[in-house]
Amino acid sequence: MTDLEFMDHAEQLLRSIERSCDQINDRSDADVDNQRTGGMVTLTFPNRSQIIVNLQKPLHEVWLAAKSGGYHYRFDGTAWQDTKGAGEFFACLSRDASAQAGVPLRFGA
Repeated sequence: MTDLEFMDHAEQLLRSIERSCDQINDRSDADVDNQRTGGMVTLTFPNRSQIIVNLQKPLHEVWLAAKSGGYHYRFDGTAWQDTKGAGEFFACLSRDASAQAGVPLRFGA
């Protein structure tokens, strides 16, 4: 994958996170705050816990930091997959965001 291809896919991922947050907030009382700074999105929950998603351009990876741990994802041509086999990015984000928010949340591409 070229740097340009990585950035195209990574930007789509970050926009999807922001769009999912907006939809979650419109359809529920979850109140998930999202703030984007460059290649990083910070999700803040009412209990003040956070999930941080940031781009690692030199490695062509997206990193996710949550209360459950830190995860690295690479695009496999179809989806962002954990480099250690922990699953697809949006499934993992939904799981961790639900745990931190205390209510079921669904993020998607």
